[in-house]
Amino acid sequence: MALRFIGIDPESGQHGSPTVWVDENKREFVFQGLKPEAELETECAAFEVPGHVPGIPPHEAVVRVPFRMAPMLREACNAAERAGL
Repeated sequence: MALRFIGIDPESGQHGSPTVWVDENKREFVFQGLKPEAELETECAAFEVPGHVPGIPPHEAVVRVPFRMAPMLREACNAAERAGL
């Protein structure tokens, strides 16, 4: 796996660390985030979008990434575009 580290939440300190990577081999963004409270996960699972079955499959997860990490998300998108991903 060729993970390229993009950034880590500078305000996380030593107590968790929302992080962003780009996996160039699999052509995916990889996020480490905060687990949501049960109410948010339930709301996401119940959300209906045309053509999409409600629910969160067992192989997927809902994570939170703070807005202050927007520059890192932009950087990850730019890295993907530069790599032709």
